[in-house]
Amino acid sequence: MSKQTSTQNFTVVVLLLLLLCSNVNGGPLAYIACVTVCSSGCSAGTALTGTPLCLAAWQTILSSQSAENKSLDQESTKKIASFEPKEEKMNTKENHQITNGSHDAVKLAPEDMTSKDYYLDSTAHFAVHEELLKDEIRTKTFRNAIINNRHLFKDKVVLDIGCGVGIFSLFAAKAGAKLVIAVEKSNVIEYAKRIIRANRYDKVIKLIRGKIEDIELPDGIEKVDIIIAEWMGYCLFYDSMIQSIIYARDKFLKPDGLIFPDRATMYMVGIEDRDYKEDKVEWWSSVYGYNMGCLKNYVMREPLVDTVDKRQICTDHFPLKTFDLKTMTIDDINIDSKFRLRALRDDYVHAFVTYFVVEFTACPQRTVISTAPGAGYTHWKQTVFYFPDCATIKFDEILEGKFTCKVNLENTKKLNFNIDFQFDGEISNLQSKNQYFMKG
Repeated sequence: MSKQTSTQNFTVVVLLLLLLCSNVNGGPLAYIACVTVCSSGCSAGTALTGTPLCLAAWQTILSSQSAENKSLDQESTKKIASFEPKEEKMNTKENHQITNGSHDAVKLAPEDMTSKDYYLDSTAHFAVHEELLKDEIRTKTFRNAIINNRHLFKDKVVLDIGCGVGIFSLFAAKAGAKLVIAVEKSNVIEYAKRIIRANRYDKVIKLIRGKIEDIELPDGIEKVDIIIAEWMGYCLFYDSMIQSIIYARDKFLKPDGLIFPDRATMYMVGIEDRDYKEDKVEWWSSVYGYNMGCLKNYVMREPLVDTVDKRQICTDHFPLKTFDLKTMTIDDINIDSKFRLRALRDDYVHAFVTYFVVEFTACPQRTVISTAPGAGYTHWKQTVFYFPDCATIKFDEILEGKFTCKVNLENTKKLNFNIDFQFDGEISNLQSKNQYFMKG
């Protein structure tokens, strides 16, 4: 054997060791080894001085190793993928009833909806329900009313009207309800289905898509023991479900059944609000030097839904009307009430504010949701009614008037208000008649 051949064989041995110590999948050392061997005198497909390592042989080894490692990578990927969230297509027909053959019963899955679809079904968007769930006064009060009164829910049949993503249904199921019938007309019911299944309550909670006026209860169920519904809207009645609750009560609720919540009272109070009124109303008098005062009347005719600082309150609180959902009828929904406000200090009255308090009277301990100024933030806030002038009022003086609210039962996003009042004080006298409209 020549000296050159011995050197080449030694080189091959060294390179083979490098191959074994390197990444067989084609790491840098393996690549260098392959190129060195093949450039040492062999051609493709030819063994080098009896050593079966050439470019063709390397490609064969590499191909075999790649296939083996690809198989291992796939197995590893499967294990990793099991920890990653998987996007599921929602089946709009599965696990809830399609009622009365309505063409609205089968809709797009929420993730497939466009802006046009959300315009027609705005409550299908999760952001609407995020705001409601994050309203802790609302959500925690419902939770406490249900969970802390398991004796009322144990083995009962519960009807959740307008269930949304199903949070109240979950509370009722946890409290021991035998069956919860969750009714929702919006496409958000597809989210509710997934949430209920994920929390393993799909054997207790049955979902029905549709309006409460259009659906029938599941087979074998004629009446329910409890109705749960967050039926209140802005200023109590804006976009409210109160007429649907009355309908469900008369058709589905047992004579001794319960409603959560079942009583609501609307209140009125006077506030000082000069700064905001000037910014909201008087601002139109001069807009970049131009008189746009003609708009002031229209601005004031639309009540403002906003949070009112309790320090602005300058009169006592007057209850306009109480609504008992156990006994009231559709004819009782409107408000036509006289009011009498007593001044708590010397101040100016720029606006009236309405708010409501709802009660869960079935609970042994008093359980309420208050939307009064200073009672804590709720998504309902308060409703502010500005009037053109202001009343200069002194401590203990009385401002009297009449408040009316008419609800359009065909579209509860249309409310008409009238507030007429008179004030004869030591410093000022004022009579005012005002019309307001809330439209959606």
